[in-house]
Amino acid sequence: MAHEHYKAIARNSLLIRSLPEQHIETLLSHAHFRHYERGENIFLQDEEATAIHVVIDGWVKLFRVAPNGAEAVVSIFACGESFGEAVALRGNNYPVSAEAVTAAEVMHIPSSLLISLMKEDPQIGLSILASTFMHLHSLVEQLEQLKAQTGAQRVAEFLLTLCRSDRGPCEVILPYDKVLIAGRLGMKPESLSRAFARLKTAGVQIKKNHAAIADVKILREYTEDDPADAWNKA
Repeated sequence: MAHEHYKAIARNSLLIRSLPEQHIETLLSHAHFRHYERGENIFLQDEEATAIHVVIDGWVKLFRVAPNGAEAVVSIFACGESFGEAVALRGNNYPVSAEAVTAAEVMHIPSSLLISLMKEDPQIGLSILASTFMHLHSLVEQLEQLKAQTGAQRVAEFLLTLCRSDRGPCEVILPYDKVLIAGRLGMKPESLSRAFARLKTAGVQIKKNHAAIADVKILREYTEDDPADAWNKA
């Protein structure tokens, strides 16, 4: 029963829903579902890539470890998001490691199966390209935020991704520790704390791992302000 529930979630993921309908059930029936505890590795940097991964529940981070031991967070993935397509289809080794930053359920699709289906139906290749493009678009947005927004605006954008409504009050749970959130947003932990303090003027109150937002619409307007104006509101 649990796997049927996971399959239903997987069907709504960007990768799966973009595939031709006649191949979806084949992929889902051959997929493997696995539970990961917080801090558990999904794969390690330089391991052979043999599958494409879809987050069914929880949060997963991709990261690299520099020669000096410092960890650089490359990306964070949530429910319905996929990763590993490009390297798995090319048969390369993973350039990053993946770790569950909360308890997580992850679906693994064998890349050999997907490649076999692609040879039968080229339309699948176009679907994979679309998914890869969305990943690239997301990275471009992250770079734009780093260059064009204040730290508080980047934190506000992050909180908005957790909201389930477009207006009115909303309370969200921060899905992982603040050090990781800071790394995800290109900030130092102390800068994140200052950003949370500045967001009080936009109606945001932080208490432990909860964020109470007075009005989602007002917070969204804050992210669209000119950075100089946003600083003046601090």
